Amino acid sequence: MGAWSYESFGNDDACDWIAQLEEHNDLGFVESTLDAVLAVGDDYLEAPEACEAIAAAEVVARLQGHSGSTDPNSDDVDAWVERVKLQPSAILIDKACRALDRVLTEPSELLELWEEAEPSGAWQAAVEKLKARVNA
Repeated sequence: MGAWSYESFGNDDACDWIAQLEEHNDLGFVESTLDAVLAVGDDYLEAPEACEAIAAAEVVARLQGHSGSTDPNSDDVDAWVERVKLQPSAILIDKACRALDRVLTEPSELLELWEEAEPSGAWQAAVEKLKARVNA
């Protein structure tokens, strides 16, 4: 896992996702990212898709003015949010919350990896805080 922190953008997959986000001017890419995780259903959720869903949910939170920490990797996201000035729909907010719930529900590779690496639950707590910011 190319992760260096439990922050939303603290991994290679999320940073790659940000680069793709910058190519869009609407929320279609964010929504399709969340839809991909929700479409997994009860099947095994791979870590890259989970990391991307967390990044997408972070965008939804920031679009509502609910920023998290000042992760240096979030600068490009903050610039995108400022540029597009979009308001997420209630449907998109719901999808973001459900996608975060799915990331935290087995079978989830990212959940497994963080449970092995950080038994204290700091990553899970960070995802729960993100969900609260998305739903605020």
